[in-house]
Amino acid sequence: MAKEPAVVLTVFAGGLIAMQAPINSMLGKSVGTFAAASVSFIVGTIALVLITLLVGGGFGDLDEARHLSWYYLMGGVLGAVYVTTALVAVRELGAGGVTAATIAGQLSLSLVIDQLGILGVDKQAITWQRMLGVLLLALGTVLIVRD
Repeated sequence: MAKEPAVVLTVFAGGLIAMQAPINSMLGKSVGTFAAASVSFIVGTIALVLITLLVGGGFGDLDEARHLSWYYLMGGVLGAVYVTTALVAVRELGAGGVTAATIAGQLSLSLVIDQLGILGVDKQAITWQRMLGVLLLALGTVLIVRD
């Protein structure tokens, strides 16, 4: 995929994530925090299984996952931590605050991952421009979440 379509697609998905926390929060108020996170993942799992079967060609190479290091299988756990945290935090921070804080955390750790070249990504140095971007994002997060 070329860079421009990837950016557009990711911006679109980011917009959907802004909706995720308030939707899950309302579900959590109805059924409880962990039950809501579970329901969210169950519905998502069903959707992904259907997409895999109808569009992705099935689960033919699934057994190859056994050759991966354990931490490459933890994506679902990381997603569960995020979904559960966001559905609770949105009640205090609002959708904008949760989204801003999420992006600030993502960008901060992603710079470290890039710098170290871990988890299968190519090394990219932490430059002053990247650091400035993180600092500006942190400032933006503070401005969005303050009363």
